[in-house]
Amino acid sequence: MIQSSLRSVRQRLGAYSWLSELPAMLCWAALVGILGAFATIAFHQGMHLLQKLATGGSGTIAGVTESLPWYGRLAFPALGGVVAGFLLLGARKIKAGSNSDYMEAVAIGDGRLSIRQGMLRSMSSLFTVASGGSIGREGAMVHLAALSASAIGRFTYFNTARLRLLVACGATAGVSAAYGAPIAAAFFVGEIVLGTMRMHSLGPMLVAAASSNIVMRMTGNYHTLYAMPDVPSLSGGAVLPFVALGVAGGLCAPLFLKFLDFAKRSFQRTGLPLPARLGLGGALLGLLLILMPEVAGNGDNVVHSMLHSPWAWHAVLLVLACKVLATALTAGSGAVGGVFTPALFVGAALGTLFGMALQGVWPGMSVPVYVYTLVGMGCFLGAAASAPLMAILMIFEMTLSYQIVLPLMLACVVAHFVSRAVAEIAMYEVTVVRERDIALRQRLRNTTIADLIRPAVTVVSTTAPVREALQMFVEYPVKYLYVVDEKNVYQGVIAQQDLTSLLLSQGDIQETLAGDVLRLDFVKTLRPDMSLDEAQEYLVHFSGERLPVVSADEQPRLLGVVYKSAVLEKFSMLKKMADASAEEMLAFPVSVGQGGRERRK
Repeated sequence: MIQSSLRSVRQRLGAYSWLSELPAMLCWAALVGILGAFATIAFHQGMHLLQKLATGGSGTIAGVTESLPWYGRLAFPALGGVVAGFLLLGARKIKAGSNSDYMEAVAIGDGRLSIRQGMLRSMSSLFTVASGGSIGREGAMVHLAALSASAIGRFTYFNTARLRLLVACGATAGVSAAYGAPIAAAFFVGEIVLGTMRMHSLGPMLVAAASSNIVMRMTGNYHTLYAMPDVPSLSGGAVLPFVALGVAGGLCAPLFLKFLDFAKRSFQRTGLPLPARLGLGGALLGLLLILMPEVAGNGDNVVHSMLHSPWAWHAVLLVLACKVLATALTAGSGAVGGVFTPALFVGAALGTLFGMALQGVWPGMSVPVYVYTLVGMGCFLGAAASAPLMAILMIFEMTLSYQIVLPLMLACVVAHFVSRAVAEIAMYEVTVVRERDIALRQRLRNTTIADLIRPAVTVVSTTAPVREALQMFVEYPVKYLYVVDEKNVYQGVIAQQDLTSLLLSQGDIQETLAGDVLRLDFVKTLRPDMSLDEAQEYLVHFSGERLPVVSADEQPRLLGVVYKSAVLEKFSMLKKMADASAEEMLAFPVSVGQGGRERRK
């Protein structure tokens, strides 16, 4: 009875097309934003509940870990990893016709997310994060928000385009709630997931982000992560060192991502089942936490300390090395979560070390070290995520300091271009796939038929007797012969049917020359600078297999021929490259990004 009533309601909603029009989408986006905020709050409460049940305490992950005895620091991540592994294994066994990842659902899918898989994966992430895994909690929060949006869109029978947009709004709401950065959240999803900043999609995402932020404020869960109200204004010359910091961030970000890739491959080579693999990663992390409990969790507390307390350079270097190793152990073992926040940690440590080094070289430096810490966070994140605009807005909103925007702009843009020049790798695989697709489309537009020209062997001179043309038709199964003068200037073609008619009507053609029976404009010619698209248009409307290619001179010379099969082969090759690029993204398991199929999020 209930199911039939729900089905009836869904059918009625689906019949109202105006419900999915753009004005109505703003209302749906607001609803999704509210749900995304509550999903984030629920995940936070679940994390504290698990900590309370397992350790008897609650608070920051690093604080809870530090309060445990040495054996507790070892056992807690290991047990959490085993439980997370079993939950993740259960999610993989579910045969769902929907996507298990919101980035995949929005970027290349139909917006449909598997609810059962999503809930199990979020629970897996919850156990990893609560037990001290060095990974971001924002991944599961974003996915839960996107999952609620997908459920609403599917219930109301949204078409594919609107459903994908609604899921993007849900993801935006999750990022906004997790980081307290509504503008950056919309640009994050637009720049990375959708790959577009058009207002028809950015508008609803901004509404979802704002609604989510309002709910977080009303419930007392909003706070500025790294509030820095007293950042001094920077003079023109003081901004220049941030360019060098951007170069350093651009060089280090690919190394960080490649190290995570190496860790994942190393865990996979063990051949252990998923629960054992995550348990092993948790145990190795536990050994590290015995010595360095500060690297548990996403590292927010250490970043706060770097911003507000003086550190020795060797202490920063040590905690940086331990944090990178901890993240690699957690993410590499296959845990579900994000490395967005750990990337901020690495950038903060890199910026701090850079500022300390500059202070040692330039003792009278007027810029405080913490400014380099903040800009280091932004440029490293922008380079790792391949999203400099998002990184600029994210750091600005997380600090509420306008003074750092100018150095952020320089450092983030420089870091992005340096990173892309060093290696084709990004935090989110969808970014790499999109860049490859753009490059392939550009290559397709710029590819000319000059590379496809083959020699023309069926060529006769205008002064050649027709019997040579007849002999050539006997030797080659072609319909046309190309005629040139003594300077190889193209004159036209001799059609086989014309010679047949000539033989039937005259019989004796001994004195007839090839130039007497050629046709001038019977066959269209190609030029070597034509694109594949232009050449294809000519070939599609031509019944033969090949067309002549002539130079663009005033007296066009015959350069050769282009075959239909060669053009089709080129198109097929480019399509296979594009398909392989998309399949590569689908082939990567979502090992470190409940909030997206990251390269190694």
